[in-house]
Amino acid sequence: MKTAATVATTSAGDTPRGFAFALTAYLLWGILPLYLKALAHVPVVEVLAHRVVWSVPIALAVLMAMGRTRDLRAAFASPRTLAMGGVTAALVSVNWGVYVWSIQTGQALEAALGYYINPLFSIFLGAVLLGEKLSARQWAAVALAVAAVAVLTWETGRLPLVALALTLSWGFYAFFKRALPVGPNQGFTLEVMLLTPFALAYLAWLSGKDALFIAQAAPGDVLLLIGCGVITAVPLMIYANGAKLLRLSTIAIMQYLTPTMVFLIAVFVFGEPFGQARAVAFPMIWLALILYSSEIVRLRR
Repeated sequence: MKTAATVATTSAGDTPRGFAFALTAYLLWGILPLYLKALAHVPVVEVLAHRVVWSVPIALAVLMAMGRTRDLRAAFASPRTLAMGGVTAALVSVNWGVYVWSIQTGQALEAALGYYINPLFSIFLGAVLLGEKLSARQWAAVALAVAAVAVLTWETGRLPLVALALTLSWGFYAFFKRALPVGPNQGFTLEVMLLTPFALAYLAWLSGKDALFIAQAAPGDVLLLIGCGVITAVPLMIYANGAKLLRLSTIAIMQYLTPTMVFLIAVFVFGEPFGQARAVAFPMIWLALILYSSEIVRLRR
């Protein structure tokens, strides 16, 4: 998933085409837990490896259609770009892995919490690392998010590790992604290409142990694993093109659609228990997001 902090829009206003692209991407991300749940019997790391490997041909095909392969070649020729791409690739792989694991182990509610907190963490990073000044509403939103995490920790006796891991990995991914001197499609392609040798090495290691799931899987599972490339690359690239046609404030508010869908799927489809602590923590997060959004709307006006 993307946050407002990761996007630099080139449009002065919103366009219907941009809205349609962004809405499509957020809806696809919103139903992603249903797809990943269908792969709950496949080891997490193998699912992650397939997400990487099968994303590469799709990403390259898009770049070829756009005529932007020269940018990718330039990125591979730049040690600085490769180093930064390695950092973002590592962070996004951690994020993907934790997300897959959370869905497989019945922790989709924590995943939703993590993506609700993410924009608040991004503005906090902006204040701490970039010296950006936050308004009183923004500080109040951050404080409410911290309080919600404290409530969950107090009630359950442990930190909401899935939510925090998703927030931290994607928040720092978004932060470092800003310094990656290539476009979003080229950056995504660079990341998955850098991850591919590790993914292929892991799959080869599993094959040598006769533990490669896809080699023994039913045809339906094989298609689902190959389709991991589609569900990984396509929404991200649709989003990247839509973001260029929308204002930053529009993207910032639309991004809540995905964790809301994940939340509803977790409760009403997966049947995950809501519990007293979550009944307190989630409204606190929602209130924080209302404060955050109202500040965006105020600045936009």
